[in-house]
Amino acid sequence: MTGVAVIGAGPAGLMAAEVLAQGGARVTVYDAMPSAGRKFLMAGRGGLNLTHSEPLPQFMARYREAAPKLHAAIAALTPDALRAWSEALGEPTFVGSSGRVFPKAFKASPLLRAWLRRLDAAGVRFAFRHRWMGWDGEGRLVLEKPGGAAAIAADATVLALGGASWPRLGSDGGWTTILADKGISISPLRPANSGFIVAWSEIFRTRFEGQPLKGAALSFGPHRARGEAVITSGGIEGGAIYALSAELREAIAANAEAVLHVALRPDVHHGELVKRLSASRGKQSFSNFLRKAAQLCPVAVGLLQEAAIGAGQSLSAMSAEQLAELINAVPIKLTGVAPIARAISSAGGISFDELDADFMIRKLPGVFAAGEMLDWEAPTGGYLLQASFATGAAAGRGMLKWLDR
Repeated sequence: MTGVAVIGAGPAGLMAAEVLAQGGARVTVYDAMPSAGRKFLMAGRGGLNLTHSEPLPQFMARYREAAPKLHAAIAALTPDALRAWSEALGEPTFVGSSGRVFPKAFKASPLLRAWLRRLDAAGVRFAFRHRWMGWDGEGRLVLEKPGGAAAIAADATVLALGGASWPRLGSDGGWTTILADKGISISPLRPANSGFIVAWSEIFRTRFEGQPLKGAALSFGPHRARGEAVITSGGIEGGAIYALSAELREAIAANAEAVLHVALRPDVHHGELVKRLSASRGKQSFSNFLRKAAQLCPVAVGLLQEAAIGAGQSLSAMSAEQLAELINAVPIKLTGVAPIARAISSAGGISFDELDADFMIRKLPGVFAAGEMLDWEAPTGGYLLQASFATGAAAGRGMLKWLDR
């Protein structure tokens, strides 16, 4: 056996390499970056959200229309199995209050170091600063490396180059042209779990940039999300925004805008809000009155002012009934999607119709694909990493089966 190649040293590629090495293959992992798992390490900066603890049927629904295509891979490497894998590497996990699963170390670096040691012990070789450029006329992999290009013969290849978010960490989507030239159908890469553009007033932007909006409930049509949002200089981002990002992105693509509604006090009944807002204001400024009567933080009051100005109204002239309605349905007009380079993940990629059940690209026998290269998306919460690990493992198993034939 000449040996097999894995292109990409992120979670999908490393998991494919582990499965292949366990199956007896001689594996070399190639990556354009100087070291492995750069985006994985970035994901772990705030506490590595490895997977989620919810039951598998609900878990699978997070993948939307791609769920049937991912089901077999995730059923073969379930969230519980991924937790056991992490523990075997010396990194036990725990379930947070939201149901998300984290390593007890609460970061990615110890897990990655242990994983790389195990891969090294299994005989997996690494070649960094090797950028994949496609194939030559003899079907060999062409890799740009320090000192020039090299043509590498491999018995089979797993492609795990990621999507197009955070390109400085290695996944720049450059592979799309290479595969499209081979006649592979690829859905355009688009931002997922991304922020959105809002034309804030200068006074609002200057005062509230970087400030969080906590405990809010966000809605877009029938879609709801609870959690935090953060005001940015050019718009809004954060976990609750990311949960609605697919629907918002598609609406903006179709209509050039989307109106998000924010309930600032979602747990306070409308009648109770009206009662509080009907109280005497006394000598308080109107902003202080709103903060105290409705228990609104300054950024929430600022959002109310933005909405009133946008509607050509005076906030202080509104009735208690109107204010209560606005507080739990503040409209925010989104006029664009933040750049994909700033998104947490990307949507789009290789169509599942191009793959067989073992994640091999039908038009390229012996070439398998995994991770964010494939056409799926999911919210944050552990679903992104879970599918990357699971499809990497599935591609590794598929390659072993193909080599055995």
